[in-house]
Amino acid sequence: MLTTLARRLPGLSTLLFALLALVLALPVLAVLGSWLQSNSESASILLEMASTVLPDYTLTTLGLCLMVAVGVTVLGLATAVLVTLFDFPGRGVFEWLLLLPLAMPAYVVAYAYTDFLQFSGPLQGALREALGLQGRLWPDVRSVWGAALVFTLSLYPYVYLLARTALVERASGLMEAARLLGAPLSRRIREIALPLARPAVAAGVALALMETLADFGVSSYFGIQTFTAGIYKAWLSMDNRIAAAQLATVLLLVVLVLLQLEQRAQKRMRFNQGRGSRQGTAEAQPLRLHGGRCWLAWGVCSLPVLLGFALPVLIMLRAFVGETSEMPWERFGQWAWTSLRLGAVTAVLAVGVALAMSFSARTRANPIQQGAIQLVGLGYAIPGAVVVVGLLLPLGWIQQHWPASSAVAWITATSLGLVWAYLVRFCAVALQSVQSGYARIPVSLDDSARMLGVTGWGLMRRVHAPLLQRTTLAALLLVFVDVMKELPATMVLRPFNSDTLAVVAYQLARDERLGEAALPSLALVLVGLVPVILLSRTLRQPVSGHLSPGGSARSGF
Repeated sequence: MLTTLARRLPGLSTLLFALLALVLALPVLAVLGSWLQSNSESASILLEMASTVLPDYTLTTLGLCLMVAVGVTVLGLATAVLVTLFDFPGRGVFEWLLLLPLAMPAYVVAYAYTDFLQFSGPLQGALREALGLQGRLWPDVRSVWGAALVFTLSLYPYVYLLARTALVERASGLMEAARLLGAPLSRRIREIALPLARPAVAAGVALALMETLADFGVSSYFGIQTFTAGIYKAWLSMDNRIAAAQLATVLLLVVLVLLQLEQRAQKRMRFNQGRGSRQGTAEAQPLRLHGGRCWLAWGVCSLPVLLGFALPVLIMLRAFVGETSEMPWERFGQWAWTSLRLGAVTAVLAVGVALAMSFSARTRANPIQQGAIQLVGLGYAIPGAVVVVGLLLPLGWIQQHWPASSAVAWITATSLGLVWAYLVRFCAVALQSVQSGYARIPVSLDDSARMLGVTGWGLMRRVHAPLLQRTTLAALLLVFVDVMKELPATMVLRPFNSDTLAVVAYQLARDERLGEAALPSLALVLVGLVPVILLSRTLRQPVSGHLSPGGSARSGF
């Protein structure tokens, strides 16, 4: 019997892979399948929106993405070049300080700057009183440029991290060789450092744009009519889920194009690493800056840290301390417990799936398993709005054809649907982290273990698990923090009386109760600091030369 089971195990594993990939890909398949269910009502809604609001939604989204792309490129690349190729006081501290904005959810930064920069905010009020001015001193921050500023300050670490890694691994030795050949500094940066960092910058910009397109909190709070707003309007205001799903298809295709560009850039980075020079020798040291150049470098590196982390935290602390009403500490405990519970359950499930898929693909790889891994790996690029529409679309179909079915109640009235949506989005994060850990385990260890009689899941338990402890912990932590900060899917799919910190912070800030919103917002920032600290510790270790596609800033701990 054991022999028969062992023979059937590879086929069973492949079947489980296919079923798991199908469950996690169901929202995407449902969204794509919406074109097969098109009717006259959805067609008329799409035509009406196309002739009225969709062009504005599209132009607004394109303009926002263009400004964010330029902003994160300039800020991320400039700071990466400064801390990698130059030496100045505080350079070692800035290496990890520049990562701190990763701990700030973009919508929390939006809340903070709205309170600080709006007409009735403390800054404009102080300036009007001091200078004797009247009226508005600058345009309303709740605008496209304000959203672009928020996203730039929150997302530039993607470009900074990848560009810094590329420059550390490949540029130092070549820069030293060019210096010995007499090339001036400006030419060394222009013709060596920047071309070597170009794939990393492209990958970082693609990640930042995927985050921008997936956003709901900032655009909704600022009242910006992006393409995501059009999806929700077709679904909630016009009550047509087919039209909403068809609009979501367009957004999904754009995100998949960005993901493909990011993966191509990552492949170019790995190719360059394989052919690049060794990491800098003792002679290839950063160039020491003095005088005005030193102060300029210090200022450029300080600005994004102050604007992207320190100032928003201080604004939220000021709002929290200045709140005169009694804080809802009892309800805060309930919100925190709901967030912690959902985050912990999703993290354990996502990491379990990632470990099982990675181990099975390593030991019994076949095209079906590889395809399933790639399908699951797309999840993080899928916007929350697409996941929500994709989950609720088949539920509406079930409710229409089987009204007595309890499946709809299980998905919408319990946390099951919410955890399902989280797994669709964040299994990719766990999978990338686990795969980066497996990439460091030589295959020869597996061969040696098999020669000693260790096979099957014993190989995972006795050989792989001890070597994957740090990677597994990092994956658990990353998924946990992402679930804590997730907003659009949580707002729609959460059961009654199960608000999370992210949802409560958004609702309170939307109601202009920033003092009360500061408490859950600061809690989210505090939780987000943990992976940033781990990431900064990783940067201080020797570079391993491995970057995982789609999760470069999230794996490798």
